[in-house]
Amino acid sequence: MKQKRLMLLGGLSYLLPVIREAHNMGIYVITADYLPNNIAHKYSDEYCNVSIIDKEEVLKKAQSLQIDGIMSFAVDPGVVSAAYVAEKMQLPFQCSYKAATILQNKHLFRQFLAENGFNSPKAKGYNNVNEALEDVDFFSWPVIVKPVDSAGSKGVSKVERKEDLSEAISYALSEAHNGYFIIEEFLEKEGNSSGIEAYIQGEQVLCNDLYDQLFDDNAVNPFTPSAEIWPSSMPLNYQCEIKEELKRLFILLNVRTGIFNVECRVSTNGKAYLMEVSPRGGGNRIAELQDMATGQSLISAEICKAVSLPLPKIESPSYKGAWCNYVLHSSKPGILGSIDFDKDFLHKYVKDVSLTVKQGDAISTFTGANTSLGTVFLYAESRPELDEVLRRINDYIHINIL
Repeated sequence: MKQKRLMLLGGLSYLLPVIREAHNMGIYVITADYLPNNIAHKYSDEYCNVSIIDKEEVLKKAQSLQIDGIMSFAVDPGVVSAAYVAEKMQLPFQCSYKAATILQNKHLFRQFLAENGFNSPKAKGYNNVNEALEDVDFFSWPVIVKPVDSAGSKGVSKVERKEDLSEAISYALSEAHNGYFIIEEFLEKEGNSSGIEAYIQGEQVLCNDLYDQLFDDNAVNPFTPSAEIWPSSMPLNYQCEIKEELKRLFILLNVRTGIFNVECRVSTNGKAYLMEVSPRGGGNRIAELQDMATGQSLISAEICKAVSLPLPKIESPSYKGAWCNYVLHSSKPGILGSIDFDKDFLHKYVKDVSLTVKQGDAISTFTGANTSLGTVFLYAESRPELDEVLRRINDYIHINIL
């Protein structure tokens, strides 16, 4: 039988478990981006130099390489190109190219939600700074300003005062790929923000358990998740509402089989909101932790889907105890001296450590997912125990910056 060929867009460390699993299945892996020194290319079978946001060039490369499947797993900028290539080459993908363009553009997504009766903050997209500045009285304040097409919380800022809007727009545009940004009313959250790593097969949602998102209020960018905890503490009535609304969204968009990364929250106004829905696996090794915690592999399922192999059994799992993906990050820039763990903490709570930096590397402050230092998987027998561990995390993990 001909060896399956899988193209992965991107080259960061989040792709390593995907590459390992694909190799275990005997699949030939091609990684693609325009940065040949990215770590994933050292582990793939072949590297393809192409900008992953240039869908036509990605299509040309994919056709010449005769791929059997394409993924943009945990790589937000490549999702639209992956959907486009899959559609043109008649390969499996979570959704149509049109649906992907809606989901990946924050302005189009907010517009779609509002037009179809979903809860959505008042929002408007722009590519003209002056037009946005003239609309200051259109919104209730404070507002959030962000690029329409950026991921990892890059370019996002909360604006309390109208006179600070221009600076926030400049910051958003500095991270925008297409020159567009969105302004939306800020939703004060009730409890923690939440997320879902959902797996869909037709109209059936096979896996849709929620997790909590935690943030470091002292970080330079307080909108970048610093931890995820399973299971979620969101009240069950809101969890049910989120799941029903997510299913309705999937039906409207006519989604197919595959993984979706979802962000959601309950606001202090008593309403539940779908904030982001992306046809890809999440960053921060989310699917990898769920694989460890539940014994079923969303990563394997997504690979099988991409190259038209039979899917393994996927179902909504139950969690024993409480699990956490803690994102290592620094509050100041400098040179990394060391990352030290308390021995008792390491033995009792730590299930896995993955560092993306090494001693002597230049370290940035935590401005987005791309400036994290790595991740730590934690396990505790109960949520209160895990909450206490996280409250004292700086006693257990010491990041020494020179």
